[in-house]
Amino acid sequence: MYERLEIEIKNHVAEVRLNRPEKKNALDVIFFEELADAGESLQNNKDVRAVLMYGNGGCFCAGIDTSALMQFASDIDGMRAELAQRTEGDRGNKFQRPTVAWQELKVPVIAAVEGVAFGAGIQLALAADFRFLANDARMAIMEAKWGIIPDMGISQSLPQLLRADQAKELIMTGRIVGAAEAHALGLATYLSDDPIADARKMALDLAARSPDSIAGSKALVDELWSAGRDQLVLEGELQSKIIGYPHQMETVMAQMQKRTPLYK
Repeated sequence: MYERLEIEIKNHVAEVRLNRPEKKNALDVIFFEELADAGESLQNNKDVRAVLMYGNGGCFCAGIDTSALMQFASDIDGMRAELAQRTEGDRGNKFQRPTVAWQELKVPVIAAVEGVAFGAGIQLALAADFRFLANDARMAIMEAKWGIIPDMGISQSLPQLLRADQAKELIMTGRIVGAAEAHALGLATYLSDDPIADARKMALDLAARSPDSIAGSKALVDELWSAGRDQLVLEGELQSKIIGYPHQMETVMAQMQKRTPLYK
């Protein structure tokens, strides 16, 4: 059914495997579309009571593939229009739906992170309700590397986890953090020698409990910690004022040419 995802439903648990291991599961345009579609499709599957997400090949997700960046950059005006365009039910714009679709699931979503979760990868992991990290896993909000801001629904997840100063530091610097620091900050729920096995155990446990109780508990906590949908709009508005303009383009060129950027 999908080119970039493998989905298997067993014992009321949907195992969602990111399946582009040769690229460390970096997200291309097809990946964006399939993540959004899969999340929205599972919303209507009454047999699913928990979701386990992880990456094939020992890596969760290395971020956006450079091919996708180049494709988006080839039509800056079109990209800005898509940043402002909302989907039915206010599920975010084209770039937010791949994560918001998982945040909106009524069942718990558990991410098992091996290898790295960089850029779009960490934003996808943060869309889960729980995160099991391998002891050698690394995470980074890496959009600053490309002169942009994180805009894939991070406004819905990060306020629940970090203080404002911690969030600003990680976003502004794009600094890579190891698993132990990620756990100390609150980005990881648990550290694990075998995150997939431990996350699967939790998923099976939650799937065996009262579906109404689990769904109600998630809805209650999400509402208490809700950042509100206005923040999704703000992500798009801010990004549209940055992307494709001189400072952002200079950041990209300097990164690709391996030189220090010169901002005027």
